Amino acid sequence: MNLDVLVFCAHPDDAEIGMGGTIAKFAAHNMKVGIIDFSRGELGTRGSAEIRQKEAFQSAIVLKVATRENLHIPDGDIQSNKENMLKVVMAIRRFKPKLIFAPFKNDRHPDHVAVSKMVKKAFFFCGVQKMKTFSHGSGQEAYRPKKLYYYMQSYSFTPSFIVDISESFELKMKALGCYTTQFFNPENTEPETFISQPGFLKSIESRAQLYGFKIGKDYGEPFFCEEDTELDIIHQVRGLHR
Repeated sequence: MNLDVLVFCAHPDDAEIGMGGTIAKFAAHNMKVGIIDFSRGELGTRGSAEIRQKEAFQSAIVLKVATRENLHIPDGDIQSNKENMLKVVMAIRRFKPKLIFAPFKNDRHPDHVAVSKMVKKAFFFCGVQKMKTFSHGSGQEAYRPKKLYYYMQSYSFTPSFIVDISESFELKMKALGCYTTQFFNPENTEPETFISQPGFLKSIESRAQLYGFKIGKDYGEPFFCEEDTELDIIHQVRGLHR
């Protein structure tokens, strides 16, 4: 199955936090979106790997993504080595997305930084013919997506562009609500974490309002690109079909 968009993230719920509204917007425009989580988030203070996997699939249904997979790389030990990088290369070559997304290169969580660096490396080498990978016993063809974009997590950056998510913001928050073990839940007696504080989801909404205000909309999500790019991301994906 070929995808229009492939989103990479370190843990289940990262994609929703960083660009859940944009993912829902892509799906609403009949674009095929995939999410690949590097780890199962097994080191998380709250919940378990099994529960988070169920929450991730529930969220994927809300966002109407075409597929969601997990690379099963150990949480907290996402090393930038060739073995892990090739897993990303294989996924890109298998799905042939037009665009790929990764966490921004600077963040409070080391796993986010590691994923960012690894996806950038894979973005280049997936287009190198002599970088050999195999799937189901057959060699994969070299393929490189059109663009690599970075989404915001904990630390802010000056955006290259902002996507209007006014119509999909509620779906973003509904998807985040699927992670009942991770975010604020007065019935949860597990230890409090950075993202389980009552103010965290409010900060996500405030950030969306801030970036929406910057483009004259109700809600927005910021993105960074190391190359010059078009501002209308929907038009860009559609244009790649021609």
